[in-house]
Amino acid sequence: MTQRQHCGVPEGSPEIEVDGVRIAVVREGRGPALVCLHAIGHGARDFDAFAAAVRDRYEVIRVDWPGQGRSGADAQPPSAARYAQLLARLLERLDVRAPILVGNSIGGAAALLYAQRQPVRALVLCDPGGLVAVDGFVRLICRMFAAFFAAGERGAAWFARAFRFYYRFIVLPGRAATDQRERIIRAGVETAPILCQAWTSFAQPQADLRALAAALDVPIWCAWARSDRVIPLLLCRPAIRRMKHATLTTFSGGHSAFLEQPVEFAVAFDRFVARSVTAVVAANRGLQARDRTRPATF
Repeated sequence: MTQRQHCGVPEGSPEIEVDGVRIAVVREGRGPALVCLHAIGHGARDFDAFAAAVRDRYEVIRVDWPGQGRSGADAQPPSAARYAQLLARLLERLDVRAPILVGNSIGGAAALLYAQRQPVRALVLCDPGGLVAVDGFVRLICRMFAAFFAAGERGAAWFARAFRFYYRFIVLPGRAATDQRERIIRAGVETAPILCQAWTSFAQPQADLRALAAALDVPIWCAWARSDRVIPLLLCRPAIRRMKHATLTTFSGGHSAFLEQPVEFAVAFDRFVARSVTAVVAANRGLQARDRTRPATF
């Protein structure tokens, strides 16, 4: 067993072949579909606590991205666009329609791209990519991260210690994340090539999803870890303000509120869904009322 497998779906979970990629998936609970999409270099196990909290009222579907967790490798390099493409085909195979998507980091960017083309009930964006301009500064940061992970790929002796520091004090400092953080750290050398390729993709012009996000006409909850130094909230606030139906909640943590503050996140998630569903029902009733008063045409 490779180290990355410990980060993903439970052993023995189904594997669905999509576009030549073996995607590992776990489905738990009953109710409306709730699809969880993890950050790059992580795995579906990020959502263990959240899934346990909500699977009595949702069907929770957790996915391992290619080359991570228990999923097979992809012939194409990782990017939010590639992951959105695979997600669309996977959910079609699973006969999942209009889900709630919970996406973290690249998972959040993939959720935005999916929602552009497919119906969703709501989006939960946890420190997602795509909400800042891909300018010279962002390209420089992306090149620096890509170089860092390229060092891990070529076996630099210092990488494992540096990667541990990076995750322990920057990405996932929250105590509740300790066990999964250790799994991610142990898999760091193994996932370094995927991380390097993903950070290279983040520097491309198409990684800027601000206009797409602003055009979406669905309920969106931005659930941000306040201490995020990888995707700081300060840089993303302008894009959030432009979204039509977005609310923002902040939590203690470095990059993944559902993993670092699972109890608080689950409570706030329930509030968001209750509000968003109420708003949608009210809007639909308003449309129906207007339709009834509109003169018939033949």
